[in-house]
Amino acid sequence: MVQTIRIEAESRERSGKGAARATRREGLVPAVIYGAKQEATLCALDPRDIMKELHKGGWQSHLYEVAVKGGVTVRTIMRDIQFHPVTDRPIHVDFQRVAAGTRIKVKVAVHFLNEETSPGLKAGGVLNAVRRDVEVMADPDNVPEFFEIDLGEASIGDSLRWSSIKDHFGTKAVIARDFVVATLAPPTVVEEVVAPVAAAAPPAKGKGGKAAAPAAPAKKK
Repeated sequence: MVQTIRIEAESRERSGKGAARATRREGLVPAVIYGAKQEATLCALDPRDIMKELHKGGWQSHLYEVAVKGGVTVRTIMRDIQFHPVTDRPIHVDFQRVAAGTRIKVKVAVHFLNEETSPGLKAGGVLNAVRRDVEVMADPDNVPEFFEIDLGEASIGDSLRWSSIKDHFGTKAVIARDFVVATLAPPTVVEEVVAPVAAAAPPAKGKGGKAAAPAAPAKKK
C-alpha cells in the first residue's frame, strides 16, 4: 500500500495575492489545506520538499501528513500544484483533508509485467498504453502504490482492460465500465515509395499546332 509522507510547513495568517507574493519573496511556496467541512488552513512550504515529491512521481496517489508549525498535523492528499509559466517552479499547492471513514479519489499508476515473454511483443507488436494511470475511489488506508497487468500471454490485437488488472485492492474505478487500459497493436509497416520515371518530352510543335517534321539529314558534298 502507498506510504504516508510527512511534510513540515510554516503557518500563514493572511490570504490573497499580496500575501502569497510576500510568502514567495521569503523563498517559500504558499499552500492551502481545505475540505472535510472545516475552515481552510493556510501554510507555506519549502519548495525543495515539493520538488522532491514531483521527482519521485506518483504524488497524486500519496498521502501527506502536513505538520504546520505551532498548529496541528493534517492528513491530506495533494490535489493541485501551480507552476510559474517561465521558471516552472511551484508557486502554489492545494491539499485536501482526508476525513475518517470516507473514500478519496486518487490516480494510481499502471505497471506492465512480462513484456519480454509476451507473444505479441515478441512477434513485433507494439504496446499502446491508453492510460498510464487509472483514477479510482479508494480507502485512504489502502491506496495501492500501483496496479499491475500481466502481458505474459498477450497477443497482437489484444485489448487489456480494467478487468485485466491483477488486483484492484478494493478500489472502484471512477469510469463505470470495463475500459481499455492498453492494446497490443500490430507492427508498423513502412512502405517503400518508388519515384515515378519521368516521361519523355513530347516533340516540339511547328506552326499551326502540328508537330514539327524531323530535320532532314545533311547532304554529303
